[in-house]
Amino acid sequence: MSDKPRNFATRTIHAGQQSSVADNAIFPAIVTSSSFSKRGLDDHPEYAYSRVSNPTRHAYETCVAALEEGVGAVACASGVSATATVLELLSKDAHVVVMNGVYGGTFRLLEDYRGRTSGLTTSYVDLNDLDAVAAAIRPETQLIWIESPTNPLLHLVDIKAVSALARERGILTCIDNTFCSPWNQQPITLGVDLVMHSASKYIGGHSDLTGGVVVAATDALLARLRKISMAVGAIQGPFDCYLALRGLKTLDVRMERQSANALRVAQYLESHPQVEQVYYPGLPSHPQHALCTQQMRTGGAVVAMRINGDRAAVNRLVEALSIFVLADSLGGVESMINHSWTMSHNSLSPEQKGVMGISENLLRLSLGIEDYRDLIDDLDSALQASAAR
Repeated sequence: MSDKPRNFATRTIHAGQQSSVADNAIFPAIVTSSSFSKRGLDDHPEYAYSRVSNPTRHAYETCVAALEEGVGAVACASGVSATATVLELLSKDAHVVVMNGVYGGTFRLLEDYRGRTSGLTTSYVDLNDLDAVAAAIRPETQLIWIESPTNPLLHLVDIKAVSALARERGILTCIDNTFCSPWNQQPITLGVDLVMHSASKYIGGHSDLTGGVVVAATDALLARLRKISMAVGAIQGPFDCYLALRGLKTLDVRMERQSANALRVAQYLESHPQVEQVYYPGLPSHPQHALCTQQMRTGGAVVAMRINGDRAAVNRLVEALSIFVLADSLGGVESMINHSWTMSHNSLSPEQKGVMGISENLLRLSLGIEDYRDLIDDLDSALQASAAR
């Protein structure tokens, strides 16, 4: 039998280098030590100082890298710090081509900070328009930032096509794969150089940790990322690495249930008179459904919808829910609802939100692992409440 288990569900349990000092331990220990002793001046052990490397972090990094088909990973303090770590690969005054409709936190980092501190410039385009991508590329373009599906409208990017174009031009590609997790989409197999996750979401899966991770496709990129991680120090602590690794053990079964719930909920919402529009790549009505079937295992576990009504109607809906939790995050075992206008994209101006297609009647659902019938009943009651005057 091959040393490498072939199937994803098995790899979530066994992937990576998860041995520890106690070699017969089923699960790696939480190693909280900040420093490790040396036998002499010429001793160079694998672990010396935890900002540089830590056994618990190493176990987690090797597991998530294996699931993403990468060579290695660096675990960061948050998803935004993982994005910032990628941007440290770029030189001063670099230019980045970015998928339009990108996550608000990424937009804020690029526009409010990196432009001021490092001279970074950006062009926001529909990455599915390859002519527009080519036209946006400049001599100083060093990175194409992909988000697929986007937050919150679930637009997809043809990852293979964009990666091929970037490689021809000698430009790095990085994708925010948070909404899919390695279970639903493996961008490195489609040609991407770097994969970034907010591990607080599906990787952790239980709404009990904050973290980010960047997976590299090549040893050269991994070496550069590790140097940056050591220098900047925005690392993930041992306990959160332990929680993330524990979360990965159930990624397969969680995502299978959550994605199945999302499809059923999306089908229900699509036929509801109080729902103006449903966004879900797993529906045949989604304009990129064919692309979804090519590069994703399922349509995912996130559904977005616009309801018939104003902000007051939206407020009546969220206040009437008894199972869905109004929360800023997603990806937990509990179902969540998010109002992008006031929550995930709150820092953007009304004009910027409008350009991204974010309106006050837009809601994003993150489906958990509850019984889908209870979720639909909860939404049905809330939608009736939203229509009441």
